[in-house]
Amino acid sequence: MIKKVGFVGLGIMGKPMAQNLQKAGFELHIWARHPEEVADLVAAGMTWHDTLADLAASVDAQITIVGFPPDVEEVYLGSDGIVENARPGTYVIDMTTSSPTLAQTIEAKAAERGLHALDAPVTGGDTGAKAGTLSIMVGGSEDDFETCLPLFRAMGTNVSYMGGPGLGQHTKMANQIMIAGAMAGVCEGLSYAKAKGIALQRIFDAVKEGSAAGTQLSGYAPRIIKDDWAPGFKIEHFVKDLRIARSESETEHLDLDMMRQVLANYENLILRGLGANGTQALIKFYESGD
Repeated sequence: MIKKVGFVGLGIMGKPMAQNLQKAGFELHIWARHPEEVADLVAAGMTWHDTLADLAASVDAQITIVGFPPDVEEVYLGSDGIVENARPGTYVIDMTTSSPTLAQTIEAKAAERGLHALDAPVTGGDTGAKAGTLSIMVGGSEDDFETCLPLFRAMGTNVSYMGGPGLGQHTKMANQIMIAGAMAGVCEGLSYAKAKGIALQRIFDAVKEGSAAGTQLSGYAPRIIKDDWAPGFKIEHFVKDLRIARSESETEHLDLDMMRQVLANYENLILRGLGANGTQALIKFYESGD
């Protein structure tokens, strides 16, 4: 039975996810590069570890949700990382949106050391992380998935087993491609309405319950109307995701025109210094006329 849970990656998404695990009765153990940023979690009863290696060796299950694939590789495969230091039998669960190929590599190396590895990226943004309503897409052994299901249910409401190693990440790539088109549609539609003299609040109220309704419209149009660019999900992280999707699609010779164009538009915003803005700031690309 899983009782002690390690957590690494206590940022916008990870911190509320760890808090929800604690609320569900799990004993949380944490490590972070900047201890001052998680002092509130320690004060709330989570156990601090001075090194990642010590953390990995102390828990029944280790969860990570870090920034980019190189971060995932370092945390799992570095000499002081999880695979090298976790006890045999430990469940290691990467919830970062990362490379499917890397997920397969981690699973293979983990298996060599008697570990159970799952790739389990999430969607739902900071709102879903706080509410415990994330969608979680899991790849790996189905038996391992079943064992870890109580963990996933503490963080999400739509938990899906997708198949073998890497298929959780491939599912997330499909999800991100869909989001790219939806967000671009919202921003283009609002830009068109504004150019024609329609107040953004009026256009939102007029279409929010019709066929244009959806998570990207309901979740981000109100932020755009308020000039609120705070990230529920940062542009720089979404660009990372879409670059992975582009690379993976090329191995299958898929011609994903829409995804490539939205990626290029977001990359333009990064060049303008807007990478730390939320994904809703895509509207700034359309308003710039670039």
